[in-house]
Amino acid sequence: MGAEDHREKAGHGPVTVAIVTVSDTRTPETDRNRHYVEARMTELGHHVAAYRLIKDEPDQVAAAMDELAGMPGVQLVLFNGGTGISPRDTTYDVISRMLEKTLPGFGELFRMLSFQEVGAAAMLSRATAGVYRGTLIVSTPGSPNAVQTALEKLIIPEINHLAWEIARKS
Repeated sequence: MGAEDHREKAGHGPVTVAIVTVSDTRTPETDRNRHYVEARMTELGHHVAAYRLIKDEPDQVAAAMDELAGMPGVQLVLFNGGTGISPRDTTYDVISRMLEKTLPGFGELFRMLSFQEVGAAAMLSRATAGVYRGTLIVSTPGSPNAVQTALEKLIIPEINHLAWEIARKS
């Protein structure tokens, strides 16, 4: 069965999403990424079940991932922020250690798309995705352009397919 067959089987029903913004400076009011993702997911008929705004501290990243992956019904946890290479950027390090299955293609495709927009600086992104405790985890840079690129070009086109693949038994 090919990808088109899988997409057809996955259908177009709602997917339940949680949003985590990793930032030392944003507030719920100034978090443009949260507002964008919530509006876009709602517009497409998906459900945003939770939102967390956390500092880029390893214990906070791990706690958010544990909590939201364990929340009944949540199929996708979308982290934004903390994927760079500065000493403060620890989100990727925590998430990559916790993932049970990785989707290397997500980061590869994200960096390819980013290269088209920002050039060689795309190599600084450690965007990643994978599965943790039966939940899809996606981690993108925190810039609004990066979140929009990931959502529109990678996540939305495959959201139902990804949720279906993770949940199916055979």
